[in-house]
Amino acid sequence: MDAPILLALARARLRTGEGSVQSAWAGPRALALLWAPDRRAGLEPGSAWVFILNPAPELWLLHERDEAYLLLKAEARQDLSRRWLVELKGTRLTEVEGDPRERWLGLVLRRRAITGRVEAARLAFQAIPGRAGLRLDGLDLNPIRMGLGQVFPPGAPEPAADPPPYLRFLERFGPQADAALAGAVPDLLPGEGSLLDRHRAWSLERAAKLVLAPRKAGSERRLAAERKRLERYREALGRDRERHTLALGLRGRAQALAGELYRLRGACGRAELLDGTVIELPEGHRAEDTVQRWFTAVKRAERGLGRVAELEGELQRQFQELAVREARREAGLPDPLAKPSKPTRQAPRRRKPMEKPEKRKDSRADGKGNAFRSVMVEGFEVLIGKGDADNDQLTFKVAAPLDLWLHVAGSPGSHVVVRNPERIAELPRALIERAAELAAFFSKARAGGKVEVHYCHAADVSKPRGFPPGKVLLRQWKSLRVYPKE
Repeated sequence: MDAPILLALARARLRTGEGSVQSAWAGPRALALLWAPDRRAGLEPGSAWVFILNPAPELWLLHERDEAYLLLKAEARQDLSRRWLVELKGTRLTEVEGDPRERWLGLVLRRRAITGRVEAARLAFQAIPGRAGLRLDGLDLNPIRMGLGQVFPPGAPEPAADPPPYLRFLERFGPQADAALAGAVPDLLPGEGSLLDRHRAWSLERAAKLVLAPRKAGSERRLAAERKRLERYREALGRDRERHTLALGLRGRAQALAGELYRLRGACGRAELLDGTVIELPEGHRAEDTVQRWFTAVKRAERGLGRVAELEGELQRQFQELAVREARREAGLPDPLAKPSKPTRQAPRRRKPMEKPEKRKDSRADGKGNAFRSVMVEGFEVLIGKGDADNDQLTFKVAAPLDLWLHVAGSPGSHVVVRNPERIAELPRALIERAAELAAFFSKARAGGKVEVHYCHAADVSKPRGFPPGKVLLRQWKSLRVYPKE
């Protein structure tokens, strides 16, 4: 925004009346002054000045219900806004300082305190791209000092030679240059109506370009990335379905071979059935081993197809939600699943001197430290760590040497321990698979489809000196691939 236009808009506001500041908020890139309704000034209820620092230093006139205003207000910091509000609420604009050749605007604001003393402050706005800033300084007896953006001196800069924007302004208005600088010429901004109406329309156009358009583009990028992710997930599920369906084809050969296993036991390479059918056996495997492997593969394929069907149903629901979000975007409605602005970080509550800390409700009854997630699977207790420190405590202080230990391969996640108080040499396969599903679910690989899980005895887990919390070494282990499932 050129210096002459910035100065003229401030003077136009001064000429229209003495509306006071009703509210104010401050954020990382904007300061807003909400003016009290003033019919003489032509200000409707909810009109606000918004000083924009980046991406371009400008002065906007918006309504508190405008989308751009709400987005900027969502970025405001509560502590900073409270400080600005204390100093600006109830003040009236009484004087405008500045020079049409310099991008510096000074607004003198005054109010009468409860004691009767008049408090005065200057809100200075340096509208230089890359060096934009706001500065609030007290005048007379009020020593306040606050700022936003770049730091600059409190006084107005010395005007240099006439810059090109000022020369273009003089050439455009000619004899009306003084009236235009006083805010009395509506043609200062494009559009129709009074200068106030044109300022509002121009502000909405600039806000749509600098605030709403980047947000819309970001939403479109996120939706496109989400659709690509779901497409990749659908392709992966399709490959899993094809692989499981192919494994189901082993059922017929396994049944035929099992029916004549009484005479084919020990056969290798190939097996010829009584009806003349020849079945090729895997290299290095006998007929009885092959039958067991094929039946196991068929059972695994049946479970896998059931799980794939569940995931495909969930994937279809996600596609429907994505279609709704895309339809709302096309209609210009806000995305209900868009990431909200970061909440203002509140100061921690100070504990009273004599207040005792509350005892954790999740402490273990056996006195072995912090609690862990605990579930029962086929009569066995399965413990799941909650964090790096809890993982170490679970693995090295709670788990017994013959307890089963599980963790996702190559990805951060919870340590999972299956308690084995009876010291069973080999736990049931279904129990191990269920514990592996829990280990996969409580890990960073939860959304990655089928993942690999390592398992071993807790005695095979060690932690060398200097390893960070949660990181361990395995002496020996076995692995299996499962889908994450809670």
